[in-house]
Amino acid sequence: MSHNKPHAHDDPKYAVHKTDAEWRAELDPMQYQVARHAATERAFSGAYWDTFKPGQYDCVGCGTPLFTSDSKFDAGCGWPSYSQPINSTVVERVRDASHGMVRVEVRCNHCGSHLGHVFNDGPTPTGERFCINSAAIAFKPKTQA
Repeated sequence: MSHNKPHAHDDPKYAVHKTDAEWRAELDPMQYQVARHAATERAFSGAYWDTFKPGQYDCVGCGTPLFTSDSKFDAGCGWPSYSQPINSTVVERVRDASHGMVRVEVRCNHCGSHLGHVFNDGPTPTGERFCINSAAIAFKPKTQA
């Protein structure tokens, strides 16, 4: 399966620009398919769906801090779920009408990597559930001070 055509995640508006060859060299095959081609890992198969250690989750494409363990919760869906990103500027929300439904895709606002989707069925105070692919994020444990 070849993916040589540019796609929305390669929009020049993003600060990080890499060639397809660079993305392939830097990411493992699952990370590449998820982050650069909006694939979805199988539920309950990713590295972080059941991780609840203190720390933060960064974008695999550019290292931007995206979510913290403080906003992570068990939604029972099989993907890491967060009630909010670190701040309102790190993620971009994009209308996604693929697969016969309309959802809100979440991308890294710095490199355009696909992260997952956001839904309005999360806990208070936001009421949102950021359903994120483990393959799109990298966990950094909190260090003891």
